[in-house]
Amino acid sequence: MSSPPRPVPDPDVAGALFWEAAARHELVLQKCASCGTIRHPPRPMCPVCNSMESIFEQASGRGRIWSWVVAHAPVLPSFADKVPYNVVVVELEEGVRMIGNLLDIENDAIAEGMEVVVDFEDVEQGVSLPVWRPA
Repeated sequence: MSSPPRPVPDPDVAGALFWEAAARHELVLQKCASCGTIRHPPRPMCPVCNSMESIFEQASGRGRIWSWVVAHAPVLPSFADKVPYNVVVVELEEGVRMIGNLLDIENDAIAEGMEVVVDFEDVEQGVSLPVWRPA
């Protein structure tokens, strides 16, 4: 018996370029074309200057663990074979935070401030999720 399919992103117009880059194993961030504010997750309007213009730029892919949780019970049936699994909040060098899983480490070894680098998990054809590995 196989587990149900894993939920995958359903990108809106603002986030489509982010997910297209992720499928190519590239981490990009949306930046306001008017004032330069980096915004994540991507959205149509800049929260600083209200500009609707934006560009996407390559991110460093480096950050530090800001917070984390370890799930011991599956929230969705498609994650039943993964428990216990971690979900980390990574503060990127660029100053924004992203959520993902931290791989190649025991959950008990995760520590605040730990340096991490981005990697990508291919979950289905054309869909890759940013994940993290210890630096």
